[in-house]
Amino acid sequence: MNLDPAEMGKVVNRLRRAQGQLAGVVRMLEDGRDCEDVVMQLSAVSRALDKAGFAIIATGMKQCLAEGDGAQTPDVQRLEKMFLSLA
Repeated sequence: MNLDPAEMGKVVNRLRRAQGQLAGVVRMLEDGRDCEDVVMQLSAVSRALDKAGFAIIATGMKQCLAEGDGAQTPDVQRLEKMFLSLA
């Protein structure tokens, strides 16, 4: 399954923001910041990664449905496995 580059550009941007947030978490830990603040920021990173994963899977599902002319059967089990891996 080849993913739409335009859609993946948005996902890449989301992942870059998450990368920055994660670097912030590391700095917070190194600076000895309050545990509650660290956990809150870490939770935000986790949500950002989940959203990126769901966006990738949703794009794949849209592609499978759009290309579903009967010649190729979408690998529903594979998509379901990827989706559930984020749950």
